[in-house]
Amino acid sequence: MDASSLDRRTLVATIRDYVDQLREEGMEGLPASTSATRAATSAPAVVKADAASISTELFSKYPGLEKTSTLDELRAFIGDCQRCKLAPRRTNLVYGIGNPNADLMFVGEAPGADEDARGEPFVGRAGQLLTDIIERGMGISRADVYICNVIKCRPPDNRNPEPDEVAACEPFLFRQIDLVRPRAIVGLGTFAVQAVLKVKIPISKLRGNWQDFRGIRFMPTFHPAYLLRTPSDKRLVWADIQEVMKYLGMPIPRRGGSAS
Repeated sequence: MDASSLDRRTLVATIRDYVDQLREEGMEGLPASTSATRAATSAPAVVKADAASISTELFSKYPGLEKTSTLDELRAFIGDCQRCKLAPRRTNLVYGIGNPNADLMFVGEAPGADEDARGEPFVGRAGQLLTDIIERGMGISRADVYICNVIKCRPPDNRNPEPDEVAACEPFLFRQIDLVRPRAIVGLGTFAVQAVLKVKIPISKLRGNWQDFRGIRFMPTFHPAYLLRTPSDKRLVWADIQEVMKYLGMPIPRRGGSAS
């Protein structure tokens, strides 16, 4: 193959990448590309977020955030947060809980009523199911992982988080990830996954497919609250969790409790 052919191939690839970027940013009227069609119908391409640009943007939003070096320091930095419209109606800010050096991190979308009352993530019915997945399914203690949400305050009536609320709170989530630096993250539900990966692909298309978040393996899956409404999909979440366990080198318990 001659140099001119290589140059043409490079130019075509560059144009295709640029069109895909415009499409992902919401430009209307663009036909579906091969890669976009594939992402909507099968395993989406790996999403890569640039760590340097994200960190710079986050630190500029909240000066001093970059100086926090532990989860306790970050919690102190957040303080009695009044940075968005959720603050006046919350009972407790729900920060995060678990092993600060965990290999595995679970990220949900927002606290519910039980979490707001206790100030701890995933303690209601959905939280009990998550605990079962961790302890009975994976065979480890809930205290061995780290659990948090994108939003640290409960939205009224458990409504979906709004974009300005996500924007106000996500710097703290990303700093939590920076400080824990897990080997793998499980994103629980549509809003958590879309907030972290900055995509609009439905969770039904993303789940079960590894993504990349700033060099950390990221597994999207359904939220436990969804499983309470649709228990038939528990098998899909268990399949996703098994992929995480394989990546982390954990034994997969067989039926009856023995490990494979």
